[in-house]
Amino acid sequence: MTAIDPTTESGSSVRRAGAREWLGLVVLALPCLAYAMDLTVLNLAVPKISEELHPSATGLLWIVDVYGFFVAAFLITMGTLGDQIGRRRLLLAGAVGFGAASVLAALATSTAALIVARALLGIAGATIAPSTLSLITVMFEEPGERTRAIGFWVMSFSLGAAIGPLAGGLLLETLWWGSVLLIAIPPVLALLVLGPRLLPEFKDPEAGRLDPPSVVLSLFAVLAIVLGLKEAAAGQLGV
Repeated sequence: MTAIDPTTESGSSVRRAGAREWLGLVVLALPCLAYAMDLTVLNLAVPKISEELHPSATGLLWIVDVYGFFVAAFLITMGTLGDQIGRRRLLLAGAVGFGAASVLAALATSTAALIVARALLGIAGATIAPSTLSLITVMFEEPGERTRAIGFWVMSFSLGAAIGPLAGGLLLETLWWGSVLLIAIPPVLALLVLGPRLLPEFKDPEAGRLDPPSVVLSLFAVLAIVLGLKEAAAGQLGV
């Protein structure tokens, strides 16, 4: 049940969060865990990936880093898109894409296929931070509650980053290297089941228009910088 706090400095009522909002916050933490785990979980699998896929030094750098770079390239775009089509809708669509890309990456049989799958994972992952944070600001209007909710949101990323290597190490002891890329599937499935029931939908009536040429230009700019860094690193390694 949601309560109303009648005592605010501006004289207007502020809706206080109820059980639904706090449960919704836990649901919002699930994709944040998945996102952060995928940033760190692959590191321990690098030796096994090298044995099976035989990537070049540059290819291996792309495998590890392309996910994070594509997240960065599409963050602003996904924030704008969420304002237009609805933040919950974008989050759930991103979760579907995140799960599908995770499966593709886990089943990749070549360096190129793994890089492409990780890039798609980054695009889907770019929906998570702007959508979840925007929904938190809608769900928690009271300043103190909003501060606590954002703190919990930040903690979920930190927890995911810490869990990634630990869970990845356990999986690699008994399963193939691709298993570490499936670690995000359980929280994603939980989000898809619980999200429609607990999370509100919200669109920004004054959202700016998505500019496709700017999206393409920003992507190519990021890729050009990344490619230059990768080639420079490969040159320093003498390969």
